[in-house]
Amino acid sequence: MTIQARRAAAKKTRSFSLDPDLLSEIERTKGDVSASERVSQLLEYALEMERKAGLCKEAARFFGRNTEDRAEREAFQRASLRAWERE
Repeated sequence: MTIQARRAAAKKTRSFSLDPDLLSEIERTKGDVSASERVSQLLEYALEMERKAGLCKEAARFFGRNTEDRAEREAFQRASLRAWERE
């Protein structure tokens, strides 16, 4: 069984309401696939973009929260550069 066949077998039918402008855009851009498959593609893409945006925000919070440890980071960078120079 191919990946697409397994994927089709695992799909569940759901009902959602969409704005008419969105439906028009989906129909316009769907190409050879069904409107349902196009919506699935767009949702997968949007969820991936949302996940990446969340990771970017998390990284920004992580690296932006402790400005007082800058001296420690600089010391680590200098030590790393000295280690690389020895190699």
